[in-house]
Amino acid sequence: MNGNYLLDTNIIIALFAGETQVHARLKECAAVFISAISVGELVYGAHKSQRVTENLSRIRYFVANNAVLHCDQETAYHYGKLKHILQQQGRIMPENDIWIAALTQQYQLILVSRDKHFGMIQEFNLEVW
Repeated sequence: MNGNYLLDTNIIIALFAGETQVHARLKECAAVFISAISVGELVYGAHKSQRVTENLSRIRYFVANNAVLHCDQETAYHYGKLKHILQQQGRIMPENDIWIAALTQQYQLILVSRDKHFGMIQEFNLEVW
């Protein structure tokens, strides 16, 4: 493992909630990244919340202080292959999570998530915090 991590949306939410375990684990990481997909999911959640302005401000600060990975042509190739494999296996996974998995593979990162369906992907670096 390279010590470089991609945080899934649920881990970022746990971080925002002040979960000490997540904060402690982040201190051990060589590098931490977030995906543009997770940013979109966070913004969506903020708009559904009772404190829209406050939550959007928190997200903007977080994004400004972290490396955000964006999807490109190479990501699309990883996505297509992953989706095909999952479909052949009869496994269903949310579209956004397939894109997050594709970024994880593209950049050879360790995905940190609490979503168990990422475990369906073979040869995939996943940690559950």
